Amino acid sequence: MMNNFDANLHVFHSPKFQSVVDDAIKFFMETPVHMLPPPSRFIGSGIYGLYYIGRYGLYAKIANLNRDACVQPIYVGKAVPPGWRTARVKDSETPDLCQRLQEHVRSIQQGADLQSDDFRCRFMILSGVEGDLVVPVEAELIRRYRPLWNTVVDGFGNHDPGAGR
Repeated sequence: MMNNFDANLHVFHSPKFQSVVDDAIKFFMETPVHMLPPPSRFIGSGIYGLYYIGRYGLYAKIANLNRDACVQPIYVGKAVPPGWRTARVKDSETPDLCQRLQEHVRSIQQGADLQSDDFRCRFMILSGVEGDLVVPVEAELIRRYRPLWNTVVDGFGNHDPGAGR
């Protein structure tokens, strides 16, 4: 048994992991952009980004960036199936991501001076072993793009963490 403690002996680094996350971000940014909500229902869980293109003055800078191509999300989020956090689900055959986008439409419609027609979305379905990338990809998208509603507006998209428990 060692008496000396060196925290560096416990730090894991993986360039391969960062490479996989970078590949996922590149894929995400190349996915098609849709109206919010998308025109068809679909099955799956994953990551999504919301993009504002409207004329609301407070968001003019973001809207101008997104007019020609959606490049600056105003919000990035994830949708995971029930039981995901505790690893009690294997693969989602439920419309978690689609339902989450629908929830955002309702939230936006409740906001003053905002219309869901002024938003676009893109998303990436992650299933199987790739489903384990949900949290790191969401976190990296937020770090890279610093979406306003993730970094300044507190609470947009939050579900009650204790709901149902």
